[in-house]
Amino acid sequence: MYFLGIDLGSSSIKLSVLDAEKGVSICDINVPEFEMDIKAPEFGWAEQDPNDWWNYTKQGIKILATKHHIDIKKIASIGISYQMHGLILVDKKLNPVRPSIIWCDSRAASIGDESYDNLGHDFCKRTILGSPGNFTASKLKWVKLNQPDIYAKAAHMMLPGDFIAAKLSGVAQISISGLSEAALWNFKKGALAIEVLNEMGIKEELIPEIVPNFDHQASINKEVAEELGLNPSTKITYRAGDQPNNALSLNVLNPGEIATTAGTSAVIYAVSDKDNYDENNRINTFLHANNSEAEKRNGVMLCINGSGILYQWLRKIMSDNEKNLISYEKLNAEAAKVNPGSKHLRFYPFGNGVERIFNNKKVNSGIENLNFNIHQKGHVIRAACEGIVYAMNYGFDIMKSVGVSGNIVRAGNANLFLSPVFREIFTNTTQTTLELFNTSGAEGAARGAAYGYGYYKKLEEAFGGLKCIERIEPTSTLTSQYQELYEEWKNHINIE
Repeated sequence: MYFLGIDLGSSSIKLSVLDAEKGVSICDINVPEFEMDIKAPEFGWAEQDPNDWWNYTKQGIKILATKHHIDIKKIASIGISYQMHGLILVDKKLNPVRPSIIWCDSRAASIGDESYDNLGHDFCKRTILGSPGNFTASKLKWVKLNQPDIYAKAAHMMLPGDFIAAKLSGVAQISISGLSEAALWNFKKGALAIEVLNEMGIKEELIPEIVPNFDHQASINKEVAEELGLNPSTKITYRAGDQPNNALSLNVLNPGEIATTAGTSAVIYAVSDKDNYDENNRINTFLHANNSEAEKRNGVMLCINGSGILYQWLRKIMSDNEKNLISYEKLNAEAAKVNPGSKHLRFYPFGNGVERIFNNKKVNSGIENLNFNIHQKGHVIRAACEGIVYAMNYGFDIMKSVGVSGNIVRAGNANLFLSPVFREIFTNTTQTTLELFNTSGAEGAARGAAYGYGYYKKLEEAFGGLKCIERIEPTSTLTSQYQELYEEWKNHINIE
């Protein structure tokens, strides 16, 4: 029996097929071969076409069958992970009425701030554990205010993973964790935050059917099953945002456990059994994938927008052309030639929308202390890695201030964590032990699907095949060196 995991990112869509009996993934693919575009019609905007996501998802399922010879008729159920906080509006036929406003789009930040004031800061902190900020609810109100004709056409609002599930099943749904990511979950009542909808003037009928994260949520539409070659009895049994799902994929399920990732954005995500919030809304708390009435499980998250997208930018500008890109391995090798501190070159990776750790204020990005006679390619690359980790550590310090911390952090062996230099900077700056696992968000979604289907009776059983491939400890000499470099970097942050 197989289970399919789909991980919808902003760069690509990853698919993984889990052999549940063996507890291991038997096939992992990415589609498309190139990185998907993010459109920015205006400064601070970020949009993608949901139809592209759906077409690439279908393409990926067909590739599994035709190129990798996976018997996709054996897929019992599907789990979906997705980029958080995006807004998709669809009509009654589940077709998008506008492009998706994705996670790093900052146009609605002031709308969230206004609702935060109108609802009352204390109320928001106790109820939705922070400000509506730049999350999905605020983006929805932006559409209502600025594109009323489009808003009037919408039958349902969704998050990105809900859209893929809807296209697979023909049913509009949203998960409880998705509502918390949208700033639409009342943590005190354990229900939809009607108060936020009312304050924003959003009609409740836009919210589709609410489903738990794990369950028989829907079955595959017969026409879609026929088109893709899936068994018509295939179910959708799990969905979660990419960061709760990344933590789940690493078996980070209990209070005190911490996961991290450095893909397009960089995230540190800690599990808590408390309704933690930051007075200044620099970090955020959402329902974790395994939250239940019996056991409270929240995910406390910090996010740095400019992580892998910065590395991607470096790759492009250091290449001859977009058809002959320098490899990430080459970038990592160049960075490894340079000593810590990059000869006083400092990089501030804040070039991908407003940053939550600075309370959605504009923070200047760029390079400081550049010397044309000293600094070479490797200095710029290493300084970028250092800047990304320093920004993560800045957020980690905020997490510690609200009572969330740990000495061991888990990550998938992917993206920036493939770089030995990045791993060295991370462990010694954060002063934590890093455990690397050969897994992915798509594999985690497949494991979630198997549990939601009922193949595994306990969630812990889904991780029998998960193995730690490397454990990296901080060293005292490097820790002190990086702490000094971090303090220098922190003292030169320029917030407008």
